Formats: sequence, C-alpha cells, structure tokens
Amino acid sequence: MILPSKHLNFASSLLGLGSYILSKLTDKPLSIDELWDVYNEDMKNKKYFSAHSFDNLILALIFLYSINTIKETKGIIYKCD
Repeated sequence: MILPSKHLNFASSLLGLGSYILSKLTDKPLSIDELWDVYNEDMKNKKYFSAHSFDNLILALIFLYSINTIKETKGIIYKCD
C-alpha cells in the first residue's frame, strides 16, 4: 500500500518508508545495501516500528526517484536539494 489509510498506519505505507529513507539520506549518501542494513539495524533497535521487505524498499526508492526527491550516481543514492 502506497498511502496510509484507516486500517494502515503511516509507517506501514510506502510513503512512510520513503520518509524514513529521506531522513537517513540527510547525513550522507548511501547505497541500497547500506540503506537496507541501516533499516534492519533500526528495526532491531526498535527505532522503526513497521516491518518491510527488500521489495518495499525498492518500491519506495522508485517512488522517491519518480517524484525527483532522490538521485542515483554509480550505485549511490543522494537526496536532491
């Protein structure tokens, strides 16, 4: 589900996952594998409250790229200005 609804909270939606990804890209650009590792570490430490698959991470990245929020160069993902 892309957007949250009455039965789906924000963290469980791809929009919420995209917001989380953007917050992680403010410090420094990361590769997809590094983003996945950071997400798994945050899940383990209970800093993010909704489980997502790697496929959802890719879908959220595609969504962010399509709205021109992130860019990719040589496998590294950057937050657009």
